[in-house]
Amino acid sequence: MTKIEPELIRRWVNGWTEARSLPEAEAIEPAGDGLRSECRQPGRDVQVFALRADEQPESVARLAAGVAAATRTTWLTVPTLRPVAVEAVVAAAGLELVFRSECFMTTDLTEHPKYGPAAPYEREVRTDGPVTVVSLHDASGELAARGTMAVVGAHAIADRIETDAAHRRRGLGRAMMSALAESAVSQGARTGLLIASEEGRRLYASLGWHHAADVLIAQGPVAPSIR
Repeated sequence: MTKIEPELIRRWVNGWTEARSLPEAEAIEPAGDGLRSECRQPGRDVQVFALRADEQPESVARLAAGVAAATRTTWLTVPTLRPVAVEAVVAAAGLELVFRSECFMTTDLTEHPKYGPAAPYEREVRTDGPVTVVSLHDASGELAARGTMAVVGAHAIADRIETDAAHRRRGLGRAMMSALAESAVSQGARTGLLIASEEGRRLYASLGWHHAADVLIAQGPVAPSIR
């Protein structure tokens, strides 16, 4: 593979915004180098996603320049098979790397392993339209783990897969991903997409998810407030 397909990135962005109940991302004109999302998170007002970093390297420079000139806190997410080259471009634009070891991963959901939570944990699955939220609770009812998956056509995008530190290494991540995959397949999804942290990719790889690209995330300089 010499590049990651823009449509795959676009599907991930659409699912990410759906999973987080955000407005649909908008194309960045006039060149259409990427997508822009109002992400409404503390320390991150806007997120920009590069669509053609490897196919058109100059597009990353244009996006990075726009992020560097932004007046609101803006992050730039770049899926790429050439992370060293991308890192040099974003650094030249004056951006600061927030994450350099994220990973874009895919899987065939129809072949996803099936795991249930071990006692005393119980699983709760709630589906609202295209979005499924799986929660795992301990015997006291305390939330131990939680994850979300949004279905976009034949793709399902996993997001915010989290296990409380006190409940880790008990198979909860496997049980949660199994439930999310099962729900997505029942809604017609066949391919799973996610962006994994360095820690999370070990879990996903053990469940059959495959590395499709590296992901670099950089932040633009924030102009000091005038008092």
